[in-house]
Amino acid sequence: DWKKRYSIPDENIYDYDNFDSIKDNPDIDLVYVVLPNGMHKEYTIRAAQAGKHVIVEKPMAFTERDCQEMIDVCKEAEVQLAVGYRLHYEPHHIEIKRLGQEKVFGQVSLIEVSLGYDISGIDPNDWHFKKDLSGGGPLMNLGVYCVQASRYTLGEEPISVTAQFGPVTRPDLYNEVEESITWQLNFLSGAVATSASSNSSRVDRFFASAERGFFELSPAVSYGPFIGRSSDGEFDFPVINQQAAQMDGIAKEILEGRELPEHISGIEGLKDMKVIEAIYRAAETGNKVVLS
Repeated sequence: DWKKRYSIPDENIYDYDNFDSIKDNPDIDLVYVVLPNGMHKEYTIRAAQAGKHVIVEKPMAFTERDCQEMIDVCKEAEVQLAVGYRLHYEPHHIEIKRLGQEKVFGQVSLIEVSLGYDISGIDPNDWHFKKDLSGGGPLMNLGVYCVQASRYTLGEEPISVTAQFGPVTRPDLYNEVEESITWQLNFLSGAVATSASSNSSRVDRFFASAERGFFELSPAVSYGPFIGRSSDGEFDFPVINQQAAQMDGIAKEILEGRELPEHISGIEGLKDMKVIEAIYRAAETGNKVVLS
């Protein structure tokens, strides 16, 4: 269907069996890895070793160590590695980043950001329920956006984490990964970010409270269309195709021969995974996990 729709020539069609032969095709500049999470590392490395730039979907990998290996391989191959953080190019999120980091309403003290969907109606054999392919439940697939929003709103990295798994209402589906999880991130500035992600209930909200005001989005971290406001009034930003803006932005940097900005690079994916691993440890142990 794609071949017909976009007039893709036969020599640019690949499958899993002949994927590595893309190294012999100069028409291919970049590979976008949109496979299940457990396949991100392997195909990022194989694409890099074929001499192609890479965009890998979030979460970048399962562990901070895996992320570092992906970064190292891409660096050695002299290709660029980006992570598919679509919201970095979305105007509402560019605005909350500005409001928080520039302290437009003063220091942000509290962030509440959560994302959840009810996926109980999908095939019980779907890869989202299989830990070897997903790496985890909604924290990996949805919560990563909440971790992201907290980090780039404040422009800080968390210094400690607490977390709690939610109840399992569908043990037939959730015997390998969590059904829901809540967590709290503490930052050096004193700010606290509290979040939840769920595969059994719907939530899509961002709220930030600062010294002299607030700003919020609802819907917030899904595909929108986003609705936002601050203490100064309603936001008025266009609705965009988030993936198109992301891919255009990344492609522009690469085509013009510039190093990708860190906020969209593998380094950003590694920072998220460091926090996500800590959230899981905190939920599993019931203890506060301190981040170095």
